[in-house]
Amino acid sequence: VQLQASGGGLVQAGGSLRLSCAASGRTFSMGWFRQAPGKERESAAFIDWGGTTYYADSVKGRFTISRDYAKNTVYLQMNNLKPEDTAVYYCAADKFRTPQLMVVETPLADYWGQGTQVTVSS
Repeated sequence: VQLQASGGGLVQAGGSLRLSCAASGRTFSMGWFRQAPGKERESAAFIDWGGTTYYADSVKGRFTISRDYAKNTVYLQMNNLKPEDTAVYYCAADKFRTPQLMVVETPLADYWGQGTQVTVSS
């Protein structure tokens, strides 16, 4: 399975961005990790084939993940962005792990997309 990510860019604090990730095949969970400069990679949000979602505490209430089954694409709508959201965002997918496991465990996934930069200015 190949993952193609798009979106990202530069936005002011309080603004919004939307990331997209298109998969070439079916996976169970899809979502996003992120890695800020000098920090470890962390989870942001994941969604499974049934629509169950799970969010990291740091993004809960501001980010919304959704899935378009016809396009086999996952979207991450990011609202009220903060400078601390600045990071490279990586789309990822897994064959078996649930969204909760994807978020709470060490960042692992069966498939990875390329990173896309999100920069939030203060």
